Amino acid sequence: MIGSGVVPASLRIGTGPTAAVLHAIRVHGPVTRDQIVAAVDLSPATVNRQVNALLDARLVTERADLVDPGAIGRPKLPLTIDRDHFCVVGMHVGARRTVLVIADLRGRTLYSHAVRTTDITDLCAQLRVLANRFSGRRVLWGGVAIGGAVDTESGVVDHPILGWRRQPLGDELTAALDVPVSVSEHVQAMAAAELILSGATARGPSGLFFYARETVGMAMTFSGQVYQPARGAGTIAGLTVVPGALADTPVAPLQAVIGTQSLHDAAERLGIEPGANRLADERARILGQSVAAMRDVVNPDEIVVAGDAFAAHPQGLAPVQAAFDAATLIERPLEIVPTCFGIHVPEAAAVAVALSAVYVDPLAVV
Repeated sequence: MIGSGVVPASLRIGTGPTAAVLHAIRVHGPVTRDQIVAAVDLSPATVNRQVNALLDARLVTERADLVDPGAIGRPKLPLTIDRDHFCVVGMHVGARRTVLVIADLRGRTLYSHAVRTTDITDLCAQLRVLANRFSGRRVLWGGVAIGGAVDTESGVVDHPILGWRRQPLGDELTAALDVPVSVSEHVQAMAAAELILSGATARGPSGLFFYARETVGMAMTFSGQVYQPARGAGTIAGLTVVPGALADTPVAPLQAVIGTQSLHDAAERLGIEPGANRLADERARILGQSVAAMRDVVNPDEIVVAGDAFAAHPQGLAPVQAAFDAATLIERPLEIVPTCFGIHVPEAAAVAVALSAVYVDPLAVV
């Protein structure tokens, strides 16, 4: 049993026997015990013990309604995640708006809405009110995804855009919810959502996740885990790029030429519309070259991107891919793929943080 308090987010796929069985049910379900044995490297006896423990904890449920009525012999009851007994709550804190979300243990959003970003006391109170609306479920965990600097041990955050300095977000939220809480840097949380919530059954050993909207960020995944440096997330905001029409200097930091304001400034300087193809092409080129630069350093097995800066081009990711292909020095072809969560990636990030402890050590959480 884990008490209330701030707990660092694991942001990984659980590897213990119980976590492995829960993962198999979550990804492959509805699934029988025999099918779980085939999916995990565990004996039938071990799988049976873990399934029974998960059933007793009401984390999974047997679905007699899914048994094939024409089956011969003793029916084998399919197992699924119990979506009705528990829930998690989370929020993604943005510079202008914050998304509040309630989700079941499968990661399915039960309810979400966006509010204006205010102060941490008000945001925590709003999330508590939302959680109280789901009083028929037991809230297991709270999760926060936020930009800026995050101390995952204490849940203390710095957010320069909001003017937050040493704000005790984790303590405020755990006091409001009276459940354990985890706080994570938002791009790392988005990468975790892609890793543990997407339902993908096959992932490369390593990956890069890029986010670009008003800010830019990158996270790395290795062997089913998001890399979380001991001293906090790094930044690619200062990566030197050739801005072309987006600035009147020969080089500029990536952060300075990605956001909406940079498009408006360039459009005003050039006497064109902010949505002009010329500016969209320049931004796609810069993004493709930036992703290629980091790919050449890390050489990942996959690259996933998210954020309006990647999605806004009229031709989708094709111009970014073309710039990436032209710039990378590694001959192996690699397709840049968009996040499977689309515009809902911020809420998926918050849910991933809230569910990370459940997926790593489910019985201890319950």
